[in-house]
Amino acid sequence: MRRGLFVTFEGSEGCGKSTQIRHLAAWLASVDKQCVTTREPGGTPAGDEIRHLLQHAPQGHGLVSEAELLLFAASRAQLVRELILPSLADGKVVVSDRFHDSTTVYQGVARRLEAPIVASINNFAIDGCCPDITFLLDMDAGEAHARLQKRERPADRMESEPPAFYQAVRGGYLKLAASEPARFAVLDATLPEEELSARVRAILQEKFHGFFAR
Repeated sequence: MRRGLFVTFEGSEGCGKSTQIRHLAAWLASVDKQCVTTREPGGTPAGDEIRHLLQHAPQGHGLVSEAELLLFAASRAQLVRELILPSLADGKVVVSDRFHDSTTVYQGVARRLEAPIVASINNFAIDGCCPDITFLLDMDAGEAHARLQKRERPADRMESEPPAFYQAVRGGYLKLAASEPARFAVLDATLPEEELSARVRAILQEKFHGFFAR
């Protein structure tokens, strides 16, 4: 039985998801809610190996789009069953940096794989484990790319895509959010860090008042 809360953050590379997840985790601890943070791909030992292949290993640079799609799904299937579902059953808040929406947008829209196939594989991987709320941190693709250039570490495989790829990613996310307004909360990723985190908290408290009141 699902007693916890499943929160995901989505957006293009450089939109500030990791920062907002840290703020949210700290706030949840302050209100005595057990929080499990995770990321995609990864989050489990097997998933972390897949993450390395997809992002950093030289062998990953030759992956075709179909193989990429299946590797993301494999990591997700393991994450759902090994970490997310048990944590939700324990009444914890699971906060994930990306989930199935990333595959819908990155592989389905930006990689131009057939939407019905992507949806079928997504559904098989998550087996009904859908986020209760998804925060989409939206920003101009050019500005997101500029943020990436300021990072000290080298860009990984996904971060090295051309600007046109990320324009497609942004458009895909906005279209997806518009199709599921009850689940998505679209936020301006260019807002000051603290203001953005305050909006995330306010939305959670308003939408899930009963969960935070107990």
